[in-house]
Amino acid sequence: ASADGNPARGPIPRAPVRGMTRSMSAYDDWEPIIGLEVHAQLLTATKAFCGCRTSFGDPPNTHTCPVCLGLPGSLPVLNEAAVRMAVAAARALGCTVHETSVFARKNYFYPDLPKGYQISQFDRPLATGGALTIDVDGLVRRAGITRVHMEEDAGKNLHGIGGDSIVDLNRAGTPLIEIVGDPDLRSPAEAAEYLKRLREILMFLGVNDGNLEQGSFRCDANVSIRRRGTEAFGTRTELKNINSFRFVADAVDVEIQRQMALLESGGRVRQETRGYNSDKRTTYTLRDKEGDAGYRYFPEPDLPPLVVDRAFVEAIERATPRTPAELRTAYVAIGLTPYAASILTSHPKVAALFEATSALLPESEKQPVKLANFIQSELFRDVTTRGLEADIPLSPAQLAELLLLNSRGSISGAQLKEVYAGIRGTSTSPKAFVEEHGMFVISDTAELETLARTLIAANEKQAQSYRAGKTALLGFFVGQMMKQTGGKADPATVNQVVKRLLDAG
Repeated sequence: ASADGNPARGPIPRAPVRGMTRSMSAYDDWEPIIGLEVHAQLLTATKAFCGCRTSFGDPPNTHTCPVCLGLPGSLPVLNEAAVRMAVAAARALGCTVHETSVFARKNYFYPDLPKGYQISQFDRPLATGGALTIDVDGLVRRAGITRVHMEEDAGKNLHGIGGDSIVDLNRAGTPLIEIVGDPDLRSPAEAAEYLKRLREILMFLGVNDGNLEQGSFRCDANVSIRRRGTEAFGTRTELKNINSFRFVADAVDVEIQRQMALLESGGRVRQETRGYNSDKRTTYTLRDKEGDAGYRYFPEPDLPPLVVDRAFVEAIERATPRTPAELRTAYVAIGLTPYAASILTSHPKVAALFEATSALLPESEKQPVKLANFIQSELFRDVTTRGLEADIPLSPAQLAELLLLNSRGSISGAQLKEVYAGIRGTSTSPKAFVEEHGMFVISDTAELETLARTLIAANEKQAQSYRAGKTALLGFFVGQMMKQTGGKADPATVNQVVKRLLDAG
């Protein structure tokens, strides 16, 4: 066995995340029990209990004050914007927001915690009893949410700076919500999907930027196993600070297999906190798991109970945008495919583009399927995202004007793509681009009739063959007409005019 109690064995195969999820029998007669704890930084301009900025990436220790440095005599003042965001998130997850919640001191020593305690919530959290629905390869599961509570973040230890380790307290005091999930997940793939769905909800609410790399959306996974068909949970371990969806699935799979090997060899699983080495694909001991009693929680004496009345919660609910799941349901109801709906809700800015463009189109010309298809097939591949920010190559006004030019017959389908390619990333009006390049479709019937008569007269042999029954030659004449007009003629009108003249003899 290795030093951490993991019996020697070969490399553990990588766990698939989606589309190749492990079957129920993949762990033999063992059943995984997984619950996730997610820490999400709230997108406030200032910290939870002081006026320091929450800006990321600035020089170390430039956003600090006596409050977040934990200096004697400094007093915390709760950030109202953080409360509003926390309530919005809790309600979007179906939680009951309690009228009164209490802040508590969570006591532990660590270099990046200057006060020696973290202001959090313990026995009286902000909200309890929500749920999140996930779908992994057609298996739908309702994963319960135990609680959503508010707390402050710790600072950050930076290692290898000139051969030393330093503490950056810019992050200390940043407002967080901790979302504690019930132990309802049963596979690594379900854990990854749960995180994805939770992240997208918080991003669409605008309360979190979903940036795993910068640590503003962090996950701890509680993992245990039990024999299938039994009720009692096994001893759980906690995997700390996993920073990608793939690593969550990987780390959980590795830990499940470590626990299986221990129990099958007659050993026992210790309750402890473990880390994950993605290169070696192993988990390793960090420390014994601290129980609640070890943190010596007691009510924060410098903060009164937080009271949010029903009117406050209802006002936040009215201002809260629809969740991605609600948008997908609405989009399918107006004729979009589930896949198209998932593309449109892949990022808040993409959904906003669809909504804003739809609002600019006249009621009789909305064509949501056409709009969704264009975003999905043409525009989406040029979209780049950075957290909540996104670079989208067309504005809603440009996109609406472009689609109207096509639907009203001013440009063809081929020209639609050509105009998009010419104006993407600029502020140029589609109509101005079309006018500048002489791209308007020729749809004047009289003009097209004149061209068609000349063409038929010049190709009398083909015309006679058409009239003799070789109707496929209609395509020859239509193609020649499109060639003569440089592709500017409306294909439907050309087809109609040529067919009428040929049929008339």
